[in-house]
Amino acid sequence: MALFARNPKANFYKNNAIGPKEMINRYRSGHTHPVSLLHQLAHTVPFHLEFKETVTTGNVRRFLFAFCVLVDGVQYKTGMGTNIKLARHKAAELALEDLLPTLEEKADLLPTLEEKADLPKISTFTPSLPVIESSRSEIQAYTFSRERTTSTNLQIPNAVKNQLSKLINNQPQLFACAATVAAFVIQTSDGYEVVAIGTGNWSAGCSTSVDGRVVHDSHAVVTARRSLMRFLYQHLLMFFSKTTQLVENSIFQHNNNNNHLLSLKSGITLHLYINQVPTGAAQIPSKLSLNPRCISTLQMSNEMGLHVSVEGKVFSIFSTALEPTSTKMVTVSPMDKITQWQVLGYQGALLSHFIEPVYVRSILIGDLGGGDIRGMEMTVNRRTEGITARLPMFYCMMRPLICTVPSVASGSPDNGLVTYSFNWSNNDPSIEVVDGLIGKTTVESPFKSGPALASRLCKAAMLHRFKLVAKEANRQDLLATSSYREAKRAAKAYQEAKTILKTYLKQLGFGSWPEKNMVSDDFNM
Repeated sequence: MALFARNPKANFYKNNAIGPKEMINRYRSGHTHPVSLLHQLAHTVPFHLEFKETVTTGNVRRFLFAFCVLVDGVQYKTGMGTNIKLARHKAAELALEDLLPTLEEKADLLPTLEEKADLPKISTFTPSLPVIESSRSEIQAYTFSRERTTSTNLQIPNAVKNQLSKLINNQPQLFACAATVAAFVIQTSDGYEVVAIGTGNWSAGCSTSVDGRVVHDSHAVVTARRSLMRFLYQHLLMFFSKTTQLVENSIFQHNNNNNHLLSLKSGITLHLYINQVPTGAAQIPSKLSLNPRCISTLQMSNEMGLHVSVEGKVFSIFSTALEPTSTKMVTVSPMDKITQWQVLGYQGALLSHFIEPVYVRSILIGDLGGGDIRGMEMTVNRRTEGITARLPMFYCMMRPLICTVPSVASGSPDNGLVTYSFNWSNNDPSIEVVDGLIGKTTVESPFKSGPALASRLCKAAMLHRFKLVAKEANRQDLLATSSYREAKRAAKAYQEAKTILKTYLKQLGFGSWPEKNMVSDDFNM
């Protein structure tokens, strides 16, 4: 069953000048119940709040009630208790652990009571595509302009810029590659740390590799994400090691609600920086993002439908210019991959054997020159709206904050290095340069894995790390998998969520998810 926030004391909150900061302070001092605080914040911030009854996780030996909190459709960790009241209390506490840091940072930026009276009214429920309220677009533009001034939005690009300078200051030939940079940043109580960087704007021109040693997609956000996966593997090895200090320094912890999967430690959040709006459906015409009612459903599906990249060119899957071929590599557009990761998590199938889905809380675009990011907000947050209730445990549609920030690099990738990309993960001694057109490390790369020039981001390298973690975790079932494909398919919950996502997008008219040649995943170490 689902319990919705009805705000029965709306008149009380309306007539009192208690702000969200004071509400949070009262909660931290023990004077406010976590469930009550969520209801109060839902009315004042505002957001749509739902307490949803779900199922208990595996390995629970006694009967327990289970609830989770959904805020604007985003599902938070499941709380369990011997009765409904205790389960809702625990679910509220878990949700607030993740929500409060962001809400406290935003508290000073929220409109005053007088300002609120002048703002356009927003419906509590977000309409599904293709019907999008114009007033919501207007209020989003207002929100974005205020978000640009926050300390978080300045600290993240500064951290990326500093790390980027350290990596390529002595290699001016790679400056042009930095124009397409993407980076993942971890936020803790100690500040912000860049943990993965990637650049690139190309897809391999060859057909699929049968040994997993070719990187087929070298777009910046894809390169950065695979570098993030290397970082996650590193911290899993730390967690499963026998060294106390390494275990303590790992970003992972045992989840009290689940005896099998690990989760990020409380207080750790992940952010994504991109130096430009990703190619694909995010780059929709401005008239569509401003007034979607003025176009047909067919045009809506075509513009916001799935896109693919072929040798650096992006096509809608509905485009007549896209001709199927067995000789050219076709990859899903970067924007569609981000949409997928915001539902399935950025960890991928193999890491899903060990950890809960990992989501980013904000996506920051390096452009203060007036670039239109409303198309990206619509693409990420609207196409999969409402899918959470269909997904298996721990999966949800994570709605990120999307805003613009100062760019960390200038210039254009349109030169002789257009096919090159480079990658780096936390604690790497040097960057690796990959020729995106062939999917192999360049001879001049500062880092090379071996004479075959296979990148450390290729599937074979990821399978190798997967086996190392499986060995340290004593997971004989995973060590026994016969191929990369079998290991991925064994992640049942992840595959179920992926199937649901593909079906959902197709049912809404955004097209069929492009299927890749599975023969390329039949290799083993």
